[in-house]
Order: sequence, then structure tokens, then C-alpha cells
Amino acid sequence: MKYGIDIGHNNQFDIGAFGYKNEDCLSKDVGEKVISKLTALGYITINCCPKSAVSLNDSLFQRVKTANENSVDVFVSIHFNAGGGTGTEAYAVSSAGAEIAEGVVREISSLGYNNRGVKDGSSLYVIRNTNAPAVLIECAFVDSKHDMNIFNSENIASAIVKGLTEQNLYHGNTLKSRTDAEKVSTKTKVAPSNNIIKVQNTLNRLQIRDSNGRSLIEDGILGINTMSALKLFQGIAGINKTEAADKSTLNAFHAILNKPLLEAGTYNPIPVRYLQWRIGVHIDGSFGSITTQGLYRFQRRNSLIMDGVAGPKTWKILIG
Repeated sequence: MKYGIDIGHNNQFDIGAFGYKNEDCLSKDVGEKVISKLTALGYITINCCPKSAVSLNDSLFQRVKTANENSVDVFVSIHFNAGGGTGTEAYAVSSAGAEIAEGVVREISSLGYNNRGVKDGSSLYVIRNTNAPAVLIECAFVDSKHDMNIFNSENIASAIVKGLTEQNLYHGNTLKSRTDAEKVSTKTKVAPSNNIIKVQNTLNRLQIRDSNGRSLIEDGILGINTMSALKLFQGIAGINKTEAADKSTLNAFHAILNKPLLEAGTYNPIPVRYLQWRIGVHIDGSFGSITTQGLYRFQRRNSLIMDGVAGPKTWKILIG
């Protein structure tokens, strides 16, 4: 998973709002912490904030250009609001962006900020022109005494990261356990996620190994090992290799774990691709004669009736 993080404004021709505090300073502080935390969790991050620009339009153009040229999976623009209100809100255009935005706003509001919801971002250049699902977060109001009194950049950044990844972050000691967390080089402790534990359990059940050929430790941490296993599974299933437990991946899990009846002529690409991978034949999602012959061999090796059909007994050998 690759995140494009846009630290709002912070440019000679693109200056943020002023109030009790300066938006440019707050956006930079929070944005850099978000980048650091995502990187520590093993995600790829791209800083989309330009170092210089000749105009406001150029500043906006460069942010979008950086995101699109780096093919980010999610674009997040970090801002602070002004104008007499209070609380946190976000902007999005796509349904995927809105779903991401809802999670982020929910986490920030849990810190004590008013939840102003997710709004239409079609008028915002960076949201409208970024290829990836994009969100613009207005973390809080710089001219609200309440918002600025409770503002803490560490907490805001952690809330944003939790909203994006569903992983809690707590300030603490360096992780030392021999798990995926070992791969996270940071002084931030990562709280295990039950959702990630379920993903790791499913990958192990499907015999999907990490890049070192090992089963995953079911520790609830989305680290390098789990991401490499997700990438392998996504390649087998023929879906986008996001290295994340996204909706497409979960749907692919479900399609296989349903143990559908598969035989020559069956059109059910994802389970067929998985079956082809397990029996060692060419993976194309089409159940033809080559797959049938491969299944015969698999069934013979496992003392099953050689009928060329992936039924309950074959699936039991494959995934239990």
C-alpha cells in the first residue's frame, strides 16, 4: 500500500489560515508525523508537498502530479480550518475516498473534536484531479479556542493513521518480539488488530507464505511479512497487488473459503486460480483440460477419487 501524504499549504504562494495558531505549522507538524508513523508500519509514503512553486495553481498542480506519477493508492491532504467553526471534517469525491474520510474523521473526533462529517470535495483541485481515492482532512479550527486548547499533533497524527489503517499507535518502547512487528523500525508501539489476525489466519489456512517461505505469525501486525503474503495472494487471485487487506482481498478470501464446486467449464475465476496454484498448473482462471489433468494428479497423491472435480473432499485437503 502506497500513501501520498500532502502537507497542506506551506509554500510562498500557498499560505494557510491563521488564528490562535498557524495552519502551515500545524499541517507540517501533523503531516510529518503521519508520514513517519505510516513508514514505521511498513507502508510506502510519498510526500506530495512541493518544495517550491511559482503560484498557487502551480503548488496545487505539483501535489497532484507527484501523487499520480508515483501511482499512490490513497491520497491524503492534511489541512486545518478557520472561519468561526469548531471540529473536524473531511472532503472526498469517490465512494472509496468517502469511506476512508469517514474513518479518519471518526478517529479525530474521538479525541474531543466535533465531528462535522464528510463533505463533497468536487470543487477542490487536489481531490478532483488525483487518480487515487483522495481525501482532504480539515483536522480542526485554528481560530477555535476549544480546538486549539485540546490540539496535540501526536494524537491527531495517530488518529489519522488509525483511520487509514485500522491500527492503533501508542507511544512507547521499541518493539522487540520476533514477529512482523520486528520489521517495524520505530519507537512507536503498534497495538495488534483483530482484523489483521483474521487475515493472517486466513493466509495461513490457504498455505500462503511470506517472502521468506514461512507461515505468518498471527500477531495482528500488518508488517513486511504479512504484506508480502498479501501481495502473493493478490497475484494468485488476479486482483490488484495493494499489499493491504482491502475489500477486494477480503472478497477473494470469501470466494475461496466458500469451497465452491469446481470442474471443467466452471466460471469462477478466483477459486479456480487458487486451485491452479495449489495443484501446480498454469494460473489463468479457466478450468480446462490442463487443470483437470493437474487435479487428477493431486487427487491421486492424496488418495482421493480421481474425478477431476474439486468437491468437498478435495477442498478439505486444500484448506481444511
